Amino acid sequence: MKVKRIAVYGRVSTGAQNHASQLREVRAYVRRRWPKAEVVDYLDKASGATFTRERLNDLRAEVRKGRIDVLAIYRLDRLARSLQHLLQITEELRRHKTALIVPEQGIDTSEDSSAGELQMNVLAAVAQFERRIIVERIKAGLAAAREHGTKSGKPFGRPRTLYKHRDAVRKLMRRGISGRRIAAKLQIPVGSVFSVMRSAQTMEG
Repeated sequence: MKVKRIAVYGRVSTGAQNHASQLREVRAYVRRRWPKAEVVDYLDKASGATFTRERLNDLRAEVRKGRIDVLAIYRLDRLARSLQHLLQITEELRRHKTALIVPEQGIDTSEDSSAGELQMNVLAAVAQFERRIIVERIKAGLAAAREHGTKSGKPFGRPRTLYKHRDAVRKLMRRGISGRRIAAKLQIPVGSVFSVMRSAQTMEG
């Protein structure tokens, strides 16, 4: 019979805290359930909002290699930094056939749990719902952008200061003031001033 490979993940936010309290219950549950299992701890000391966590990254790498049968944690908030992050991880677990067990919250998606298949399907449905919302938001954003003439939703080009200050530039230009002095006086880019000057010269020519 194949030996279960179980990862126990724990996270605390600061160095002053320790993992003992949250892991005690998880380890006891795992030992009762699979007394002969191979159990490895993955422990991080990092904020829940931290995007990258060394041991969580190591754990997910092992999951992707098909080396973890069960992931056991104290609570879901120990694992993920947001709902989207949680759904990403649970989808990864489902794809690689890794069960998720959270004794404190009554979650057990292992194949030998009567409710496991239902719970995994619910998590997968939530993940799919989240993806659809994201896709719909992107489509709505692109539709709004096309109305403004660009993919980003912003009008083509930047509002150009040369049109706003065109009359003032031409007036100073007729007084013989140089382009650089006009730019300094009006506090606008030199390139904009010269653009207006070239336009005026073309019209007069």
